[in-house]
Amino acid sequence: MQYNKVTETQIKAFQEIVGEPFVILTGEEKAIYSKDYTEDLSFEPEVVIKPSSAQEISQILTLCNEWMIPVTPRGAGTGLSGGALPVFGGVVIAMERFNRIINIDENNFQVTVEPGVINEELQQAVKEKGLFYPPDPASKGSCFLGGNIAHASGGPRALKYGTTRDYVLNLEVVLPTGEIITTGANTLKYSTGYNLTHLMIGSEGTLGIVTKIVFRLIPHPKHTLLLFAPFASPERACEAVNGIFLAGAQPSACEFIEPEGLRLSAEMLNISFQIEENVGAYLMIEVDGNDENEMMLICEKVSEVLYAFESGEVLFAQTAEEKEYFWKLRRSIGEATKFNNTYKEEDTVVPRAALPELFRTVKAIGKEYGFRTVCYGHAGDGNLHVNILRDALSDDYWNNVIPRAVVEIFTCCKQLNGTISGEHGIGLVQKPYMNVVMSEVHLSLMRRIKFAFDPKQILNPGKIM
Repeated sequence: MQYNKVTETQIKAFQEIVGEPFVILTGEEKAIYSKDYTEDLSFEPEVVIKPSSAQEISQILTLCNEWMIPVTPRGAGTGLSGGALPVFGGVVIAMERFNRIINIDENNFQVTVEPGVINEELQQAVKEKGLFYPPDPASKGSCFLGGNIAHASGGPRALKYGTTRDYVLNLEVVLPTGEIITTGANTLKYSTGYNLTHLMIGSEGTLGIVTKIVFRLIPHPKHTLLLFAPFASPERACEAVNGIFLAGAQPSACEFIEPEGLRLSAEMLNISFQIEENVGAYLMIEVDGNDENEMMLICEKVSEVLYAFESGEVLFAQTAEEKEYFWKLRRSIGEATKFNNTYKEEDTVVPRAALPELFRTVKAIGKEYGFRTVCYGHAGDGNLHVNILRDALSDDYWNNVIPRAVVEIFTCCKQLNGTISGEHGIGLVQKPYMNVVMSEVHLSLMRRIKFAFDPKQILNPGKIM
């Protein structure tokens, strides 16, 4: 696809739409938008535009569509697949001015928000009303809800409550050609033609730019309890996860963590964490609810299962401080890994019972190809984050040999009836691996959907396919 460069005349048109202070052309502020959290990749945009309404985005997209200028939507930049990188330059539309919680509807258990609201800010706002928005990515303190929509984000509590996809009722979207639509209705049921709402979720900003979101909410659980269990064998830790469910327990989170991840996290946070000798993995299990006595019984049942699978001493965290300590360690692992090393993070996911086999295969491939991995993730739903560490590997080996190892890992996921991304998306860096899990029929259908929404291919080009 041949795109045009942005001209002075077009810059003046953008300035007339949003105001001159909100069109960024040079300097460090513009450079921020050349990167996200994906590895060490960087692509410089020609111009960054910060609109504040759907109408302004409509005007910008209409002009860019006419002028054949590529447009990359941008949220908080916390993505891990390169979905917000402007690989063709052009225009970045930054969404931080869309930061309002418009309405919390307590009668219908709904909230209407703009996509630039931070995930945790929404959680806290609805909690004050006794309501709960469960999806909680590790970056919940900084990621935008629009980015969560773009990647169908999950998080630890997706185990019990589901992902972002399970809470979106309706979206306001600006199409690449400039039209503004709503994708559905503010109803719990929807059977009115194709579900455009669900098509938009996970589309990574390639089909339209979300400007308003209606989420459903649920009552907020009053209490949480946390168990932290060491295992000598990582495989036994993985096997214990299925044992918990077979015993009839329904935890709200069940996290698998290798000790090295916790060590890196504690080092970055400058907090104390003692890794016990001969520990190969930890499980962190959260139980929530409204009846503490009932929750204690569930925790006792879970502890019995853990010991049956050869866990070491299970730590029971009850105080808010203890629980926050462990969650802070867990949520910081990804950032800590990036802080200490160049890495590739693979967002593998398989059926839960297949997790031990996936873990074994990842470690065997790492040994064969000579690289280290730090693995952690949402064991309860089979989602294992595999961080491949570069260490002292050469440029040639990192760029040309390691991708072959990644293909082997993803082939294993496919063979285990899983796939190559559970919540991080495909974006730029996973695009070369789509044919590992998707047939040409699948990819052709996706290309035709993209073309139907974006006939000139201007919106977030170079992503997914």
